[in-house]
Amino acid sequence: MTTNHTTAPGAAPFLAIPAAAARIGTLAGAAVALVGTFLAWTWTSEFPGDLTVTGYPGGLQVLTLISAALTLLFALSGYGIRGLGWLTPGGTNSPVRLLALGTFGTTGYTIGAIAYDLGGVVNLEPGAWVSGIGALIAASAALGLPGDQPHPSTTTAGAWQRFRNSLGAPPARRAKALPDWTEILIIVVSFGIGLQVFAYGIDTDYTELFIGFLITVGFGFTALHRAGLVSRLTALTTKHRNITLAAALVAAVCFPFTQQKEEYALIGANILIFGTVALGLNVVVGLAGLLDLGYVAFLGVGAYAAALVSGSTMSAIGVEFPFWAAVLTGAGASLVFGVLIGAPTLRLRGDYLAIVTLGFGEIFRLTVNNLNGNSGPDLTNGSQGIPSIPDLNFFGFDFGLKHDILGFTLGRSANYYLLMLVFTAVVVLVFRRSGESRIGRAWVAIREDETAATAMGINAFRLKLLAFALGATLAGLAGTVQAHVNYTVTPEQYQFAGSVPPNSAFLLAAVILGGMGTLSGPLVGAALLYLIPAKLQFMQDYQLFLFGVALILLMRLRPEGLVADRRKQLEFHETDQLDVPEPRQSEETDAGIAKAGA
Repeated sequence: MTTNHTTAPGAAPFLAIPAAAARIGTLAGAAVALVGTFLAWTWTSEFPGDLTVTGYPGGLQVLTLISAALTLLFALSGYGIRGLGWLTPGGTNSPVRLLALGTFGTTGYTIGAIAYDLGGVVNLEPGAWVSGIGALIAASAALGLPGDQPHPSTTTAGAWQRFRNSLGAPPARRAKALPDWTEILIIVVSFGIGLQVFAYGIDTDYTELFIGFLITVGFGFTALHRAGLVSRLTALTTKHRNITLAAALVAAVCFPFTQQKEEYALIGANILIFGTVALGLNVVVGLAGLLDLGYVAFLGVGAYAAALVSGSTMSAIGVEFPFWAAVLTGAGASLVFGVLIGAPTLRLRGDYLAIVTLGFGEIFRLTVNNLNGNSGPDLTNGSQGIPSIPDLNFFGFDFGLKHDILGFTLGRSANYYLLMLVFTAVVVLVFRRSGESRIGRAWVAIREDETAATAMGINAFRLKLLAFALGATLAGLAGTVQAHVNYTVTPEQYQFAGSVPPNSAFLLAAVILGGMGTLSGPLVGAALLYLIPAKLQFMQDYQLFLFGVALILLMRLRPEGLVADRRKQLEFHETDQLDVPEPRQSEETDAGIAKAGA
């Protein structure tokens, strides 16, 4: 058998181990780690997940099992076995290294968590030692596999540079043409797998399992990216864009049917609210390049407007609009505020605009806090907010009651999740159509260089005001649903920064983390920023610090965001294209050019 890639000259391994021995050691270690998951890891069920059963992996053992199985599969692909070559169109050995490190990380974390929770390594059963030793062997041997790409300065590179280079991989080879139905099937299956992974992450019942899930998914996704599978899937989704959006919508619709607990469906609903608002901010920041630090105020305007006309007993207006009218009221109020704030301020640029929008966000919070009948008119009930917001009733469908659909029982949170999904689909459609239109291209031109765009005849002020108004309207749409999901609206929900999203800082972080100017980037960033704190409760006191560290690492390692467009990748990364000096011209040539110019 031969490997399906030829190692580039100079691509030395990180550890000096013969290539054949390294691959055999990786296979053997992964197999041992996999077998160990079928043995008991501890003697007591006090550790969550019940790892005392022999012959049936559970909890964190399942994550080690999956990671070890993937390590075996990709390691076997390096032998050129027929039927496995499609797994590694890009890098061959770097995915194996990442998966082996992920297996070791998940297994080592589990062993450490057991020892910490139960009071020492004496509480470990042989299965934990078997998987731990196997994972260590696999990780060590994988570091001895040859690199997929040579290091430009192998002789002078330090250990850290050589380690990072060993995790790199060349671009994926061009895929063979497949029938359209095959490509569509690949897209559908990929979204199905993504739905299962996401549902598993939300369904994790305890902190230890969620941390292990993050370790496994992090190393696994990076390995798939290095293998070239992510780039090939991206090419397919770009080719079949409408099919991709339809598959994503169907997968999102299926999500509440996979949840058994109401709290997990509520997390999904809040993620959609957070993601929709972040996508609206992406119009302002990502497309038009306007730094808005008070964007959460538009969400608050929509929420308060919907609460005032919801029929709440604490509403100062005392009216109850139908649902569609309440939505239009919230969106219209945010639109008006967006125009009123944007018209006098959008002639500013950069930091000055950021300071003004930050001030608007704080003014909104202080204003609704003072409209309590004492400091001002009795409109928003001050710091108490507007509670007792009734559930929506749309054509006889009460969102506060349980409903049986196709044999599944959907509770209140699932009902609002599906409603918010409709709003998210509308916002995605608006963002996509506006971004691909002439107006969207003008926004990008203003973002890149407003002076040059103005010189080309673009009315920068009018288009910036349009972006500001559109972003505010989209936030107001999400605010109308948020008011009913939370039963109440209070001024403290709409701060610049706080421990509970959404707030302006978290919304901006979601756009930057996901990728500015992209369609799926803010949704991915919002999901991560909301899901991780919701599952890791011990991070509540350190959220701002940890997210600050995460943003610093992101700026250092991937400044274009997790989901980046081609423009950002070329802007932030070297293109490996040498700068060629202009050729020198002789005096006679210069004279000829001068005469021609004359």
